Amino acid sequence: MFSKDKQAYLFLILTTLFWAGNFIVGKAASLFEIPPFTLNFYRWTFAWLILAPFTLKEILEKKIYILENVKLIIILGITSITIFNSIVYYSLNFTQVISGVLMISTIPVMIILFCWLLKIEKTNIYQILGVIFSLFGVVVIITKANLNILLNLNFNKGDLWMVVAMFSWALYSALLRKKKLEISQLSLLQTIISAGLIFLLPAYLIELALGYRANIHLPFILTLTYVVLFPGLASFIFWIKGISIIGSNRAGIFLHLIPIFSTILAIIIFKEKFMIYHLIGAIFIISGIVLSSKKNE
Repeated sequence: MFSKDKQAYLFLILTTLFWAGNFIVGKAASLFEIPPFTLNFYRWTFAWLILAPFTLKEILEKKIYILENVKLIIILGITSITIFNSIVYYSLNFTQVISGVLMISTIPVMIILFCWLLKIEKTNIYQILGVIFSLFGVVVIITKANLNILLNLNFNKGDLWMVVAMFSWALYSALLRKKKLEISQLSLLQTIISAGLIFLLPAYLIELALGYRANIHLPFILTLTYVVLFPGLASFIFWIKGISIIGSNRAGIFLHLIPIFSTILAIIIFKEKFMIYHLIGAIFIISGIVLSSKKNE
């Protein structure tokens, strides 16, 4: 039987694997001209429908409790469902996946910042060192260990919007730790999706009004299936479970695995070669995760 910490590590590793795939699929969606807000709206609509038979009974039974905490649920829905996912898909229309995963590397720092500002968790020297080590590993992978690539990286509007998305996810993760809601994790996810969809609907309708419509073809169906089942449902459930066990700061460092998984997926899908800088970066990232998991003596 796995210890609770090991269970959390498994949940968080799977979460990052599915999210790494989400970036690759998101970029493919932009190439197939699938509108970002449309993709995100249908992603969470289908996720809501799948969860409904398993959650609506509990939600109705605890509707008074949920309404008492509706402000927090609305913020969680807006930051995770409405803003983060939509902006990631939108950003990938203008930026490369490599820039997207560079933004991802800042999330653990942002989570620690929000947790400190909101007085949710204390930080320790190991977490700080872990962020530094893993961030350096991400930079090594993204720059191919070539400093000139980093110095000459020009950020476009997709990169800037990705920063907004990362701030949004960091705030969501910190708030998720701030108060443990007394409902099951599936029902919590359902309420978050419900709140997020309400605020996502206007953006979807505006996109339609502007003439951006999805063609119902095989790429759209395959893309939608993946984003609903894996980064949509599975990752959110595993992320909530992981944070509930080891906390936002320690969970956030696992996000540095996303560039590693993205690299592996690129090797499999695009036949790219595994280079020495991939190995060096992976060593630093894993070292960072180990350091951040340590507690003060």
